[in-house]
Amino acid sequence: MFRSKDAANMIARYRFAAALAALIVLGGCSGGATGSTGGALPSSPNVPPQTLLSSHIKHLVIIVQENRTLDHIFMGFPGADTQSFGYSGTTKVPLHQVSFIAPKAYMVDMIHNWSSAHAGYDGGKMDGFEHNSFSAGQPVGTWPYAYLERSEVQPYWDMASRYVLADHMFPAMFGGSFTAHLDLISGNTDLTPTTSEVDWPDAMPWGCDAPKGTTSSLLTSADVFEAGAGPFPCFTQFHTMADTLDAAKVSWKYYAPAVNGGDAGGLVWSEFSAIKSVRYGPDWSKIVSPPTTVLADAASGNLPQMTWVIPDYKDSDHSAADSDTGPSWVAAVVNAIGQGPDWNSTAIVVVWDDWGGWNDHLAPTQLDWKGLGIRVPCIIISPYARKGYVDHTQYEFGSILKLAEETFNLPVVGPASFGYTDTRATSIIDAFDFTQKPLPFVKIPAKYPPSHFANEKPSMRAPDDD
Repeated sequence: MFRSKDAANMIARYRFAAALAALIVLGGCSGGATGSTGGALPSSPNVPPQTLLSSHIKHLVIIVQENRTLDHIFMGFPGADTQSFGYSGTTKVPLHQVSFIAPKAYMVDMIHNWSSAHAGYDGGKMDGFEHNSFSAGQPVGTWPYAYLERSEVQPYWDMASRYVLADHMFPAMFGGSFTAHLDLISGNTDLTPTTSEVDWPDAMPWGCDAPKGTTSSLLTSADVFEAGAGPFPCFTQFHTMADTLDAAKVSWKYYAPAVNGGDAGGLVWSEFSAIKSVRYGPDWSKIVSPPTTVLADAASGNLPQMTWVIPDYKDSDHSAADSDTGPSWVAAVVNAIGQGPDWNSTAIVVVWDDWGGWNDHLAPTQLDWKGLGIRVPCIIISPYARKGYVDHTQYEFGSILKLAEETFNLPVVGPASFGYTDTRATSIIDAFDFTQKPLPFVKIPAKYPPSHFANEKPSMRAPDDD
């Protein structure tokens, strides 16, 4: 795996800073906390947080959900940065309460592409979410200015209340699921120093299995959107976590739903489907379908060291899915891990891949010409997660990859000069306190039991098509 001198220096400086921080307070001042343990002194003041992380955590699980914002799911969560109103231009719009199962007039998806994200962002004013449309063509009006009923998202609130809610998590760029999931395996969407993948390929299924002639779209560093100007979505340009994990002999799996009648030997909704070396190499055996397989693997102690979990469309929190099973699905995965033999050595990151068109009041910091994108929720769960803690640290999807790199002592995926964001991202290590007594697992109550998911018939539909 290549590694630039600048990237190596950056990591050395980070590790020195982390070690210095350990001499003061482990995970000291990261913005306000609710019920925080406060960062006790480590038992050995010379042990840096990264060493504590890698000695305590042996399994890292990334559970990905779809298309919601922090304000939308966690409105009013104690200590979290939420706001009960938004703006449409200069007009103040109170947020209204909605259900996962929407009125029939709204049972179509809101467009959530690069241009609609920029319309909502509006140069940092966060006042343009009304300037969007549904996939059926009609304008959204004030529908995006909403939050979900507390009863429907209670499992998420329970997880956040017991462990850590990171309320400043951002995708690396504006846009939808395709580039978000690329960032979740690679930390990069750049094809060249001045062009990036943006939005999604123009045919399904995405990736190397796309029909011949499929193209992708480009965004230039001059902020020019070039529809259809990108390559066939079977990439050789990107180094991914598969490369670094394989080189270090760290085991991994990616649990993914089947689409269009496929299975793990063919068509699945996995971003690794767009990475040629994985799609047509031995690593394809690590793409596991259906995703419900994770429940049995977790319960039996057969999880690999690093895991991605992608839901079936019906369980995805997708706005158009007309289903309220998403929180129960995540609870089922978390409960299987928590009640399984690997709980004491596991960290779980639950993250939503993009904002889905919904309002959020917090303007993302612009770190480069692609983003950061609009804020999404993130929950960190572990026996060493700070109990009842709201973490205001600015994170991005590269932060999740950096946590994996620190956990398994891996190099960065690639240098910052090539667009890899894990080099610049702040690690989520602040969400942990390895000096606290490990938290015993308490089952997360949920409306739908694990048997609902173990027995459900796959929808064969992609969790998102934009």
